[in-house]
Amino acid sequence: MSTVGSGPSPTADKRQRRREQWGWYFYDWANSTFYTSVITVFGALYMSSVAALDAKSHPERNGPTPCVDEHGVENNLVNCDISLLGLTFPAGSLWGYLLAASTVIQVLILPITGAIADRSQNKKRMLGFFAFLGSAASALLFFVSGDRWELGVALYMIGNIGYGASIVTYYSFLPDIATPDERDDVSSRGWAFGYLGGGVALAAQLVFYLSHESFGISESLAVRICFLTSGLWWALFTLVPLRRLTERQPPHGHEHGASVLKAGFVELRDTLRAAKAFPLTLAFLGAYLVFTDGISTVVSVSAQYGSEELKFDNEVLIATILVIQFVAYVGGMLHGLVARRWGAKKTILASLAVWMVVVASAYFIEAGQQFQFYAVAAGIGLVLGGTNALSRSLYSQMIPAGKEAQYYSLYEIGERGTSWLGPLLFAGVGQATGSFRYAIIALLVFFVVGFVLVALIPVRRAIAEVGNPEPSVL
Repeated sequence: MSTVGSGPSPTADKRQRRREQWGWYFYDWANSTFYTSVITVFGALYMSSVAALDAKSHPERNGPTPCVDEHGVENNLVNCDISLLGLTFPAGSLWGYLLAASTVIQVLILPITGAIADRSQNKKRMLGFFAFLGSAASALLFFVSGDRWELGVALYMIGNIGYGASIVTYYSFLPDIATPDERDDVSSRGWAFGYLGGGVALAAQLVFYLSHESFGISESLAVRICFLTSGLWWALFTLVPLRRLTERQPPHGHEHGASVLKAGFVELRDTLRAAKAFPLTLAFLGAYLVFTDGISTVVSVSAQYGSEELKFDNEVLIATILVIQFVAYVGGMLHGLVARRWGAKKTILASLAVWMVVVASAYFIEAGQQFQFYAVAAGIGLVLGGTNALSRSLYSQMIPAGKEAQYYSLYEIGERGTSWLGPLLFAGVGQATGSFRYAIIALLVFFVVGFVLVALIPVRRAIAEVGNPEPSVL
């Protein structure tokens, strides 16, 4: 067995553990509004429209596709060209390129963030720093008006860095607050609580946004107020975990100032070298990256599938997002209960089987049949949070003690680094066949392969290899 360091040990006081666990849940509640509201609902359409307005207002910047033709007739604004750093591309493509660029930046930043967090054990301070950085950037999106889309690009990059780095640090607290037997339940509750928080915030924002005329404000200002409230929500509820969480592991090093960064790179190098000694941990990480790509793709293309293939209007698509958010709360809690009896691995396998049924059912939805669409959305919500939550907790059992933040940084960047495969398959099959029905059914491959890979991993042996205590149910 490989030698590993001593890791965090939760307090023996059950009441204190519960207090810390509830504090931990609240960070999921706090940050979910960034992903749900800022990215999923309001960000994409607003950023493209602001960029298109800039292209229209400054025709001298237009590329090959101008916003106004030689007769002064307005073209499709989203398809007219904008320029950034010498590159010219359609305004409608801005959001996709922005997502890709922010992913690359996170791949570079998150590993060293995890290494510094583990070495210095300033996890709570780092959680607060990155959470407030991300929430401030989200709130400052309020000032992205008129044609100031470049400001939006910078703020979104900063917000995404704050979100990703804070998530890595947040995940690494799980062994600090829960015993091995508690982790599945705690992780599931946290994920469920996050979906509930994101759903509550989004529902309130959508009511405000859809009623903006009755408040006497423009649609643009209503969206910007939603950005502001998302940032404030994130910052306000972050105070709860910062007050309740406690770090119990001594630091690996005693560096200060700039030397902490250098020591973080050394720590990261040593961890990457040592990771080869735990092939089963890496195998589970690989399996997770396969099926989570399928999950994220189904969620991200569901609106496009509903709009272009099933011909639903925006009201149906917005209602579908809310259905998924609130059902995901129930699903997350349910996964925790099932895992107590079956164990995390068997519950994940059952959840992946349900994913296969849900994706297959999406193929048969008839155009215009919104209740069929809602039923499939409810199926997605039922397994969405729980699959990821149990993967997070099971992975925590396979991490060498004292390396939690670093291994969770690999978990996060791996997820982001492979997240292009599903959308690529969906787009490619859709283009080749002329139908998104075949594209959606093609995504089954991620769940089938993920199921097989998870089934083949000997979880007990993986936990024993890293020297962690084995939970009573696996």
